[in-house]
Amino acid sequence: MVAAVAGSGLPLLCEKPLAPDVAGAQALVDAAPALAGTAFDQRFHPAHRRIADIVAAGELGTVTAVRIVYGCWLPPEWSPDGTPQHNWRVDPGGGAVIDLAPHGVDLVGTLLGGDDLVALSVLTRTRVHDYPVDDGGVLAGHTAGGVLYSAHVSFATPDALPRRRLEVVGTRAQLVAVDTLGQTPGGTLTRVDATTGTATEVPFDTATSPFTAQLAAFSAAVAGAADWPYPLHRDLALHTLLLTALERT
Repeated sequence: MVAAVAGSGLPLLCEKPLAPDVAGAQALVDAAPALAGTAFDQRFHPAHRRIADIVAAGELGTVTAVRIVYGCWLPPEWSPDGTPQHNWRVDPGGGAVIDLAPHGVDLVGTLLGGDDLVALSVLTRTRVHDYPVDDGGVLAGHTAGGVLYSAHVSFATPDALPRRRLEVVGTRAQLVAVDTLGQTPGGTLTRVDATTGTATEVPFDTATSPFTAQLAAFSAAVAGAADWPYPLHRDLALHTLLLTALERT
């Protein structure tokens, strides 16, 4: 379906993951029109945009680590609207890692001004839900610039528990975003000073969802009013990094 759209020359925004395997993703990138992107909505969450601005301004000092916890409760019978339907996330080729981890893998470089992950390892487990794919995993890696990355993703974390946390650690301060990972607007963003330990709330737009912001950005690119800053070859490289790490588990 995506290849057919790509062949038409129309601008293309494709959901993540690009494809179930590297070959399929490469074929999509090869066929893509001049304007094409992957729908990583978390790039556009206002809190994450604010984090990127703070990092770029040098306010955290030397960034040393990015840490993520991103979980939910996703039993085999889950569906978006509660009615029975196919759920690729729990079929072979799905799983918590391939569904949730791509967001963090993409976010690292997005938050760090292009310092993308270049090394990644993954451990998976299936412990709670009865399906043939992982219901959780942990990831560890580092960027080209030496920033460490760690993440825990899960389909077995009850929604009432704390389950969405993003930390960017620096030598001068640390940023902690709570409940910004996900599909809804809002959450909180806090700056913790490395000298005094003082925690200060960082303001950001809590009304705009990441999907709305993503659509606005891609629409601006379609209209020629702005460039699309995320080339598909970058998305393919990170997708390949993650799938290669999964193959080694």
